[in-house]
Amino acid sequence: MSDGREPRSLTEVTGDTEGRRVASSVSSVASVRDVFFGPYGVRAGWRIAMWTGLVACFLVLLGTAVAAAGVRPTFAAQVSVELAAALLAGWLLLAWVDRRPIGALGYAADPAAPRDAAVGLLLGMGAIGVAGGVLAVAGSARWVADGGGVPEYVASLAQGFAFFAVAAAAEEALFRGYGFQALVQGIGAWPAVLLSSAAFALAHARNPAVDAVALANIFAAGVMLGWAYLRTRSLWFCTALHLGWNWAMAALLEFPVSGLRRDGPLYDEVSIGPRWLNGGDFGPEGGVVATLVIVLLTLLLLRARWVRESPTMRALRPLVDDRLPPRGEGS
Repeated sequence: MSDGREPRSLTEVTGDTEGRRVASSVSSVASVRDVFFGPYGVRAGWRIAMWTGLVACFLVLLGTAVAAAGVRPTFAAQVSVELAAALLAGWLLLAWVDRRPIGALGYAADPAAPRDAAVGLLLGMGAIGVAGGVLAVAGSARWVADGGGVPEYVASLAQGFAFFAVAAAAEEALFRGYGFQALVQGIGAWPAVLLSSAAFALAHARNPAVDAVALANIFAAGVMLGWAYLRTRSLWFCTALHLGWNWAMAALLEFPVSGLRRDGPLYDEVSIGPRWLNGGDFGPEGGVVATLVIVLLTLLLLRARWVRESPTMRALRPLVDDRLPPRGEGS
């Protein structure tokens, strides 16, 4: 006969011993589930591990296919394979695990994409142009005549643009793509930005002529590019910003890019004076002038109202939108 009370626990329904056993079993199942699943589905750590594994598999498969096709193992071929592997892995996980359109990764067919790309390209070119101008005024960089003609120069600019576009896209897909976005969703913006920037710097740790200042600047550039993505949710913007910086630095100003120099016709750059200022053989990214420019550009990206997420990207529900408010509402 009921005494009018609701049962307070499983032990009141099944008896003391049996109730404890059932309660323990339910608790164990919940605990195991919590290891794999969280508020956004499969936990970020597991999805990042899956993405890393898929990228590794695609690198092997695509690398083997490229070699079998007789393509020479150039740096351009390598970064093309890296770009394809990072994108394919991200798109697969977005579609199958996160149940989102592949455009949510950041390379969407977005009406705002041309604007994002143009603004990013001009910002990148303008920022490194400021650094080059400061070095020229300070007497730490000058340009001397070289051989070649205008047709060769134009061809060199076009080839450089194509190469740096693929290289920038590959690095953005690897360091601001799916893994980074899942990390933001899992642990928040600043921790994810700092961790991804450390990985970005570590990836450049074996570049020629690298030193502590250069690595610090690469880390700072990672922070800048991380926030460029978070403010826009657009990899078009990040890639164009990255491309504008590298292309203008290498093809227009003839500086080394992260320790790698690309020789072009008409003129050559010659660095003069202390390495801490101009970066020496590493290029401007190894000096304090670049540090100041990167910091100023980061502040601009954080504060400018015109750096924003488009309505199309918001509708696609990027992973980071689960953790951050939409642009214009405090992001």
